[in-house]
Amino acid sequence: MSPVITRLTPQLYSEHVPALAEVLADVVAHGASVGFRKPFAAAEAAAWWRSREPAVRAGDLHVWAVHGPAGLAGTVSLVLEPKANGRHRAEVVKLMVHSRDRGRGLGRALLDTAERAAAAAGATLLLLDTVTGSPAERLYETAGWTRFGIVPGYATDPDGTLEPCSFFYKRLEP
Repeated sequence: MSPVITRLTPQLYSEHVPALAEVLADVVAHGASVGFRKPFAAAEAAAWWRSREPAVRAGDLHVWAVHGPAGLAGTVSLVLEPKANGRHRAEVVKLMVHSRDRGRGLGRALLDTAERAAAAAGATLLLLDTVTGSPAERLYETAGWTRFGIVPGYATDPDGTLEPCSFFYKRLEP
């Protein structure tokens, strides 16, 4: 059975902030380099998700959620480029699957959802970045993304260790 992935409208987004915060806090606790450092509590995660709400309301940020038996299992976001000379591109950000729900194909399903939505919005070029050597990097490679560079020491992991980051792109059919 395919996972059911829901785009979070502004109202649904507000209702999902606590569950989104739980997923974000979980992935940081399990070492994901998604922009935050330990210690990182659910309250901090909720504040960060709430800070994104204006972009969701404006339509510049699209957020999807997938639910599992234990609640919110994962999420992915798509940032549409607002500049006139870049409206053909978008960025996939914050693809996260709760540690209890990994290994079930949810990451790939979320990525596919973001790709289809980007194409529907007119994007023909997608971008993303991830820690070099991470499971996410393998996901992107097997999903047809092209790595175009690695930057050493680009960001820290949640424990503060500098990590290299791989940058990827994918061309979409219009």
